[in-house]
Amino acid sequence: MGHSRAAAERYRRSDPERHEARRRRERGETFPDSPDMLAARATRLIQRNSVPVEAALDATRGDSLDRPRMHERIVGVAKDLQAWSFLPRGVRAARTVARISACESGRELPIGTGFLVSPRLLLTNHHVFPDAAAARQAIAEFDAQVTIDNVPGVSTRFALDPGAFFIAHPDLDFALVLVAPGADGRPAGETFGWNRLSVQTGKLVIGEPVNIIGHPNGRLKEISIRENRLEVRLDAFVQYQADTEPGSSGSPVFNDQWEVTALHHSGVPETDDKGRILRRDGRVWEEGDGDDAVHWISNEGVRISAILKHLAALPLDDATRAFLAEMGPESGLQHTTAAPPVKVSSAPRAQQSGIGPAVGRSGSGEGRRLVFLHGRDQPGQDPARLRRYWAAGLNGGLTRAGLAPVAPEDVWFPYYAPRLAEAMRAQESRPHPVWEVSGDAVAAGAPGSAAARRLYGELIVEASARAGMPPEGPATAEGLADAVHQGLSWLAGTTGLDRLVIAGIFGDVAAYLDDQRIREAVLDCVLQAMPQDGRLVLVSHSLGTVVAMDLLTRLGPRADVELLVTAGSPLGMDAVNRRLLAGGPRRPERVARWVNTWCPLDPVAIACPLRGHWPGEPAEIPVANPASRAHDIEEYLAHPEVAQVIGTSLASPAPT
Repeated sequence: MGHSRAAAERYRRSDPERHEARRRRERGETFPDSPDMLAARATRLIQRNSVPVEAALDATRGDSLDRPRMHERIVGVAKDLQAWSFLPRGVRAARTVARISACESGRELPIGTGFLVSPRLLLTNHHVFPDAAAARQAIAEFDAQVTIDNVPGVSTRFALDPGAFFIAHPDLDFALVLVAPGADGRPAGETFGWNRLSVQTGKLVIGEPVNIIGHPNGRLKEISIRENRLEVRLDAFVQYQADTEPGSSGSPVFNDQWEVTALHHSGVPETDDKGRILRRDGRVWEEGDGDDAVHWISNEGVRISAILKHLAALPLDDATRAFLAEMGPESGLQHTTAAPPVKVSSAPRAQQSGIGPAVGRSGSGEGRRLVFLHGRDQPGQDPARLRRYWAAGLNGGLTRAGLAPVAPEDVWFPYYAPRLAEAMRAQESRPHPVWEVSGDAVAAGAPGSAAARRLYGELIVEASARAGMPPEGPATAEGLADAVHQGLSWLAGTTGLDRLVIAGIFGDVAAYLDDQRIREAVLDCVLQAMPQDGRLVLVSHSLGTVVAMDLLTRLGPRADVELLVTAGSPLGMDAVNRRLLAGGPRRPERVARWVNTWCPLDPVAIACPLRGHWPGEPAEIPVANPASRAHDIEEYLAHPEVAQVIGTSLASPAPT
């Protein structure tokens, strides 16, 4: 009962946090957790497509929400609405769970539960396998369960090989052991699958359900789902309400997306003021009373992130690290030494020219050339300052992802805003558009020519329709005018972004796409400031994503675009992609890898994801930005999953 006594002491010390959570729940908070944890959870849910975009928009559309309430709404949608995939994904997760039995005197005695965390590694408790000798005498039995007809099925047994790999820790109560190949020579994970562990936060917040799969008392596989709840999160442990029994030791504790959040290791017994364990009848428990007599009041698991961080810090040989690396990239164990500095080709600092700052000239150098391609911006800004802001956002994300930061002065930053503004001023305002604009946000954002204004109206109407605005009937000249005003109001009300900001962005996009002179002026400006050779990592935002697509048709053959990142992009809208120089939607052939990141509350990216719109579609990274900064590039780059894509591309070896 040593672990149970320690769990009871932690439970007693965490009473203030538990009481505060209970008080907040009584006050109406479904998830009484910190704003940072709610934000991390909402981000992970959106990034993994675990909450329908439409449902997230519906949940956050009606009211003016601050950031914590917006995140709580998103988490609430994920808790209350389960996709059909919840059940088959649960079945898939259950196959990774094994009953562990000890072989003694020719008999097999069930002693716990374990689960696969790589094709060949099984995780369980230290008190199940206190040493390699105990693991050597045990077997792991998969599919020890009843069939759909409720009769015992056929299980598959594997020996363990602690001589090849065994790591355990008594305080964190975990043991990680190698599973020997089966009779067919295949690793167990190839047949039964395995759980991808993640060191990142955002897998569970206080108040969310937990799901446990195990072999209580050595019985065939059982599950405890949904009517359980995380109560307290400590540095290395979590405590939760759930129905478990002895023998559940070593079971995985899942969230509703079937990600492992903890390793179940102990019940929490009630104790008196002297720390003595109490029975269900209120008397002091004695050793001979048995576990069934204990008054269990909660459960405790070891946080997966604590186990992974411990493993990452161990001084291990290369062979052992190779086993750990099989646990996958999110485990943080594929690069367990300090990350080397990122080598980015140097670019000259911003220099002022007659039409605006031009950053960088063609040249060669080692490493990748990191290029930031901005979106709409006000002329007169200091490009060096803007570049610092972009780099600050990216470095925040790189730090969270455990990767080396970049130096702002080493980043290429083509600055075309003054050229765009100058070209737009030269655009004549010709005959009246098909709809009249009044002195409001619609008028403020409208470009100069009639054709560009028509496209501007199309963009707003299409974006508002994709954001769920109900149709108002066939479009007439007057009807289109109303639709544009209503659409802009709908986008502002849906996303919380200012009407003037939305109008200005779509106005610039329309002017760029409609007028070839404006397009050529912008592309010429960018090409003058772009590296013309070498390996490029091109990060673009907003209107800059449209410019980037056109730019790929003009770059010289010596420039190799290894990664294109589009953030807050309007490329999903038909009115945009069919006007690209390459025609669209058509995936750029010269890009080795394309990643698109978007926020459901960003009105410019409202037509995302691009999945289903673009053949050879990009990888998608949905994120949860603050409502008031849903379109900001600094927010996009600060997400570790976005920054990791950029950072790993910068640090990866050059292709041979």
